[in-house]
Amino acid sequence: MNKHFFTYRQALKLENGQSLSSLDIVYHTYGKLNADKSNVIWFCHALTANSDVADWWDSLVGEGKTYDPNKHFIVCANIIGSCYGSSGPLTIDPATQKPYYSTFPIITIRDMVQAHILLRKHLGLEKINTIVGGSMGGYQVLEWTLTEPAIFDKMVLVATSPQESAWGIAIHTSQRLAIETDPSWKQMDPKAGAQGLKTARAIGMLTYRTYEAFVQTQTDEHIHKIDDFKASSYINYQGEKLVKRFNAYSYWLLTKAMDSHNIGRNRGCVIEALNSIKIKTIIIGISSDHLCPVAEQKFMAQHIPNSHFVEIDSPYGHDGFLIEGKLIGEAIEKFS
Repeated sequence: MNKHFFTYRQALKLENGQSLSSLDIVYHTYGKLNADKSNVIWFCHALTANSDVADWWDSLVGEGKTYDPNKHFIVCANIIGSCYGSSGPLTIDPATQKPYYSTFPIITIRDMVQAHILLRKHLGLEKINTIVGGSMGGYQVLEWTLTEPAIFDKMVLVATSPQESAWGIAIHTSQRLAIETDPSWKQMDPKAGAQGLKTARAIGMLTYRTYEAFVQTQTDEHIHKIDDFKASSYINYQGEKLVKRFNAYSYWLLTKAMDSHNIGRNRGCVIEALNSIKIKTIIIGISSDHLCPVAEQKFMAQHIPNSHFVEIDSPYGHDGFLIEGKLIGEAIEKFS
């Protein structure tokens, strides 16, 4: 595993008409590129993840796993707008020599893909054997394959959709409202909005898991308790855990980017866009996912010509795309 830094020293025009005067991208690579450059696997990560895919998807990436660095050259780039080193609210604005914070421009999934394309060209990759993404990572995968259809041989989509649903937008809006109620929000400080971010994460956890999963894992054994319940402690812990590793400015910005996701924009409609995808595609859904339900994956499978749908039976809801890596890997290997 190697962590790398790439700086693009020209302006990147964003979909909203604004520009970033330069671009920083942090990315990880694993394994070696073979002689004919045919062994490239590119991962696109989800909302609060980073470019170290072997860390957060270790059931899928690693020695002896579905994507083995001994066989593949694996790439994962941190998305712009994040707080893990790529250009985002915490990076320095060249115009002011201070962090952007709330002045970082609104970005879309397509802007993230433009950054990925710049990195692909920097690495000299003319073909990518397989592109893989779950959740928001799948949004990037779909946009990229539509933007550069000749680059990819195969696509793997997990727990994702061709456009952000009204349900998803409502959840993200609720999370941003939670951040915006924090008295420290929009202060010129990297810790601004931290308490609001904790609340936003709590809202998110209710959509990532299920009733069954909470009842199974967070029910108290002592029936006489009237406070300090196990489920409350769990929600507080998850919020505090995210605040320690992430940033409210990035969370607010990236949920806005997720809301923008619609592959049909300027392509006729969603169905026309899906019909135009010709590469071999596996689409994997999680049976209990309430955030990106299997109906969305079945819809894609119905309209992507060369696609195959697999449903993973799991009680873990949307988080199943990370937890059920072994089953997902087995499905991918059958497809490959």
